[in-house]
Amino acid sequence: METEGKPKSMKSRLTKFLWDGGSVYDAWFSCSSNQVAQVLLTLPYSFSQLGMLSGILFQLFYGLLGSWTAYLISVLYVEYRTRKEREKVDFRNHVIQWFEVLDGLLGKHWRNVGLAFNCTFLMFGSVIQLIACASNIYYINDNLDKRTWTYIFGACCATTVFIPSFHNYRIWSFLGLIMTTYTAWYLTIASLLHGQVEGVKHSGPAKLVLYFTGATNILYTFGGHAVTVEIMHAMWKPQKFKAIYLLATLYVLTLTLPSAVAVYWAFGDLLLNHANAFALLPKSHFRDMAVVLMLIHQFITFGFACTPLYFVWEKAIGMHNCKSLCKRAAARLPVVVPIWFLAIIFPFFGPINSTVGALLVSFTVYIIPSLAHIFTFRTAAARENAVEQPPKFLGRWAGIYSVNVFVVVWVFIVGFGFGGWASVTNFVHQIDTFGLFTKCYQCPPPPRQLIPSPHIYNTTASAPTPSAAHHPHYHLHRP
Repeated sequence: METEGKPKSMKSRLTKFLWDGGSVYDAWFSCSSNQVAQVLLTLPYSFSQLGMLSGILFQLFYGLLGSWTAYLISVLYVEYRTRKEREKVDFRNHVIQWFEVLDGLLGKHWRNVGLAFNCTFLMFGSVIQLIACASNIYYINDNLDKRTWTYIFGACCATTVFIPSFHNYRIWSFLGLIMTTYTAWYLTIASLLHGQVEGVKHSGPAKLVLYFTGATNILYTFGGHAVTVEIMHAMWKPQKFKAIYLLATLYVLTLTLPSAVAVYWAFGDLLLNHANAFALLPKSHFRDMAVVLMLIHQFITFGFACTPLYFVWEKAIGMHNCKSLCKRAAARLPVVVPIWFLAIIFPFFGPINSTVGALLVSFTVYIIPSLAHIFTFRTAAARENAVEQPPKFLGRWAGIYSVNVFVVVWVFIVGFGFGGWASVTNFVHQIDTFGLFTKCYQCPPPPRQLIPSPHIYNTTASAPTPSAAHHPHYHLHRP
């Protein structure tokens, strides 16, 4: 559009091109970029717990399940928005969120449950991004411990309060996908060039606890659509979202499968004690580039996870319709503080993914959407008047109900039940081993110091020469 009959300036056009996104392509970039994130670095760890075959099969299976429930969320969003627009409700200055969809379709009890799970998951999703930032930068600069890096990146990620909404993530989501694509193929190629370590073993699966922990991490990987409603709302035509998440998942699989397979093939059981794949690859300029790109991407993903929380907080304090960006940014800052604090308490890169996946993702993005779809269209009148009718190849309503019931049963038993038991057991083990507020989770031990101990030698023996005393094999004293 033109303002006062004058054509747009080049600056305004460039700003619109980089900043104002709402197309199908923007939604695809947002879904693809948000889905993989730092999980890319923990999937080889999951393969060491699951074994090669189970790791591949679980990625394909949960990728399909995640695409299915994202489709359900899109159907429910369109249903809710259509009903409200028929009632002349105006959403021009209001961002629709998942808990509001549940409220409008099923009532306040569903809203409260959805709000609790969604906000808790997004909060811990943001926590995981901060932990990942500290874990990654440590492999470039280990002069500071990981806890100190968490303080620094917490301050950096707090700047996401200035990004108004998902409309404004166009350039970020595009760059984010390029970054994860580079990192995935770096992991693949570097592992293949490195070759298998001497005496490599691939003993997984060895224990049930580890098996279900790994499976739940993959459940978490393809459960990144807790922000689906916000991404849809940022689209100019939300009705076109239906297949976007599936297409995003197919692309993500081209990144996660080769990288996880290659790293596990090269390092095998060593990954059981190295949740971050960067820890085992030799230092190089290519690895440093991958680390830097993942740091930038984790900043972007932190914003993706936090923005819905910002919206909820704004609505709670009555600032959601405020047009001043600075006032909204200041109002959002209290959301970042507890995230920052939790990242310092639980710096367990890898195990925290599985725990969040089992206890939160299983309900937030698998069970609740499936049950919500069943109950929304439980009556014949609701099915007949539905805005989106199920496709024929799925068997219409009978087919879609059958798949929903399967998803609920499977995820509740395997994801929440066995996965919750295994993940919590592993998480408690990390606390017992490293403790809360640990300064440097899974960091290599400090080098042994050269401390001469003359009292253990015969005092009549001649003193060693200075050159001998400083030789690396003269005397090693363990601290």
